[in-house]
Amino acid sequence: MAITRENAKAPAASNAVRETRPADGRRWAVYLRLGRISNLPTVWTNVLAGALLTGEPLDGRTLGVLLVSLSLFYVGGMYLNDAFDRHIDARERPERPIPSGVTSATEVFGIGFGMLTAAVLLLGGLAFRTTPVNWAPVLSGIVLAATIVYYDAVHKRDPLSPLVMGACRMLVYVTAALAAAGTIGFPVIGGALVLLSYLIGLTYVAKQETLAEYRNLWPLLFLFAPFVYTAPGALRSGVGLVLWVGFLAWVGYAISFLLRPGRGNIPRAVIAFIAGISLLDGLLVVVAGFPRAAGLAVVGFVLTLIGQRWVKGT
Repeated sequence: MAITRENAKAPAASNAVRETRPADGRRWAVYLRLGRISNLPTVWTNVLAGALLTGEPLDGRTLGVLLVSLSLFYVGGMYLNDAFDRHIDARERPERPIPSGVTSATEVFGIGFGMLTAAVLLLGGLAFRTTPVNWAPVLSGIVLAATIVYYDAVHKRDPLSPLVMGACRMLVYVTAALAAAGTIGFPVIGGALVLLSYLIGLTYVAKQETLAEYRNLWPLLFLFAPFVYTAPGALRSGVGLVLWVGFLAWVGYAISFLLRPGRGNIPRAVIAFIAGISLLDGLLVVVAGFPRAAGLAVVGFVLTLIGQRWVKGT
């Protein structure tokens, strides 16, 4: 996602595939890396927040299907991201699985589109559990799949790609809410909009990941919309206040990696911002009146940090 050097070095590339394709026992490590599975807990907390913000009771089976389906959307999207970006990665990040020859673009495309298809079919199964049939989450899932593919295909050349990436996470909220309640109200809309703002700021940073130092500080302002939105509710609760301050400190910590003169670490900032998504989810559910669920969001945050130590989050 496109400068290519494949034609000029076709024989060498072919040899590289034969020489570097991992043994079966190591292929799982490649698959996990392609899917950035260390970030999956942030998707799980998105699902939890989107469902709880409806205020409706959520049964365990629906939650389980949503967690699996939206995880497939995320991992499938990550696969397609690598497949579409393979030519640029060959130049900027040749260690990635496709340019390094450990897997093929055809395989990665196939797995990625297969996961998106399976994700939509799972939502279809949920639709038939209601009377009348609730097609709303299925339609939302189809829109999510299309948005993921669009982002992966054009994000390197689309100046609005941070908005598109934010829309993907918004649609996780919307899909979970529609599956849980069949409708969305103001808490879901408000939460989705501040999540969108946070993702816009995060994605602007991520777009500069290959640079030696960070430029354009103004997009960082998008990261602070959640604090403005949740302040009135968070400050009325001890749990909310602790989480609000903790999340603010974490965002400040992540930004510090961008501001170190001559030795900024943009990738480190990006994975810290990603982990912070779970803290944002926790803050929103506290404000909505679910302080215990905020504990699950904090667990998701910790699991993301642990996972990022084993599987690279970008």
